[in-house]
Amino acid sequence: MSAHFFVVTGGPGAGKTSLITELARRGFHTIPESGRAIIREEMQSGGDALPWADRAAYAERMLQRDLRSYEDAQAHSGPVIFDRGIPDILGYLTLCSLPVPPHVAAAAKAARYNRRVFLAPFWDEIFTQDTERKQSQTEAEATCAVMFETYIALGYEIIELPRTDIARRADFVCEQLAI
Repeated sequence: MSAHFFVVTGGPGAGKTSLITELARRGFHTIPESGRAIIREEMQSGGDALPWADRAAYAERMLQRDLRSYEDAQAHSGPVIFDRGIPDILGYLTLCSLPVPPHVAAAAKAARYNRRVFLAPFWDEIFTQDTERKQSQTEAEATCAVMFETYIALGYEIIELPRTDIARRADFVCEQLAI
């Protein structure tokens, strides 16, 4: 387990990336979400490893990138904040009713983060869709629930982020990290 690795998870449009951006501004080492980067790359190249095309290929690309990010983050001794973790891929596959390949389940069990995981709950007031986030409100709520269940099943403790402005959310995370 990497006790100094912290995950922020939840459904799409719940403010995870905005929180990660604020924590980076405050000096934390952060790891961006792989999913959005993959979507941008696939759209530019005409690829189909996309959540609305080949979901299994999209999950494999996320796993490759997230494993690399996890390994690269080992070089940092202070807190590292991840915008989603490897267990999110397991949750994504479950949400999509796709089989979870044994190597994905093994990676989610082997690449451990701090036992406390921050969950950004669904928040209707800030939820929006865009060219990369096409999920409906119902899908966003279901994603949040699946991520909660996935992390709990893997033995993590969920700390729900308050529904408040970004600065106060970042303050909350800093308090939880005892910094």
